[in-house]
Amino acid sequence: MRPAWLVLLVVAGVSCRSRSSEALQRFDASQAMRWVQYQVAAGPRVPGMPGHRTIAEWLERELKARADSVEVQAFTHVTASGARLELRNILARFRPADPNRILYVTHWDTRPIAEADPDPAKRSSPIPGANDGASGTAMLLEVADALKQMPPTLGVDLLFVDGEDYGSFEPADSLKDVLIGSRYFADHLPPDYHPLFAVLWDMIGGRNQKIYQEANSLDGAPEVVERVWRTAEDLGLQRMFSPLNGGYITDDHVPLLQKGIRAIDVIGFENYREWHHTTQDTVDKVSEQTLGDIGRLALALLR
Repeated sequence: MRPAWLVLLVVAGVSCRSRSSEALQRFDASQAMRWVQYQVAAGPRVPGMPGHRTIAEWLERELKARADSVEVQAFTHVTASGARLELRNILARFRPADPNRILYVTHWDTRPIAEADPDPAKRSSPIPGANDGASGTAMLLEVADALKQMPPTLGVDLLFVDGEDYGSFEPADSLKDVLIGSRYFADHLPPDYHPLFAVLWDMIGGRNQKIYQEANSLDGAPEVVERVWRTAEDLGLQRMFSPLNGGYITDDHVPLLQKGIRAIDVIGFENYREWHHTTQDTVDKVSEQTLGDIGRLALALLR
C-alpha cells in the first residue's frame, strides 16, 4: 500500500501540471535580479544592523501586496555570548485554508563575518550576501509575484527565515547560533501543519552553478529529491542538476526533517566556494539566467 503522503504527492503532481507553461512565463528573471541588487544596496542584513531592519520591513510590505496572508514570527534569540538578537521569520501564504500544501524556504539574513576571505583584514567584515541570502529571497519574492498573477491550485507557503548564518557551524559550538529561524519555525509550526513536501532554496543564483543531491535530503525525503531533479530535467536543466550525491550539508531543511516534514535542500554551493563567506559575495557573482531557471523550476513544482 502506498503511504498517504505519497498518494497526495502524486495527485498534486498530476493536478498542478495543466497550467505550467503559462505560469513559467510569468517568472520575471530581470525583476528577480533587481531584487538582489536592492537587498545588497541596503547593506548587510545582519541582525541589529540597519540593513536588517530595512529588508525585513521591505519583505513584509512586498509580500503583503502579493500573498493571501502574511504571518510574522518575531522573536528574541540569546546567543552563546549573551547577545540578544531581534529576529523575524516571514511566512507568505497562498490558499491558507487548503490542507494540501507545499512549503518553500529561504533565508534572508547575511553573515556578520567574512571568515573565509583571502584578505585577513576583511575577515571581521560582514558579507554582502548577494548569492548567500539575496538570491533565494529574490527568487521566492518573484515566485510570489507569479502566484499573485496566477493563483496556485493548492496551498503554497513561502517562508523567509532569519538568523541562518549568524554564528558558527562547527559541531563543537552545538549550532546554537545558526539555523535560528528555521529551528524556531520548526518548534512553532502552524496548527496541524503537514505540507506535502518542502524545498529549501539556498545560494541558487550563481553563474554556471552545479547542484548536487544533498545527503540529508536523500536520507529523509528521497521522493522529493527525485521529483525536483525529474522536473529540472523536463525543463532542460540537466547540466545544472547533477544526480550525484554531494554529501551532507547542515542547512535550514534539517530542523524541518527533524519534525517529520519531508524537506530537501537545493543548494548551489559548487562553483561558488571561492566566494562563500567572503566579502566577494557581490552582485556580479549572481546570474539573471540562473535566477530565471531556478524560478521557473520552483513554479513548475507547484503546477
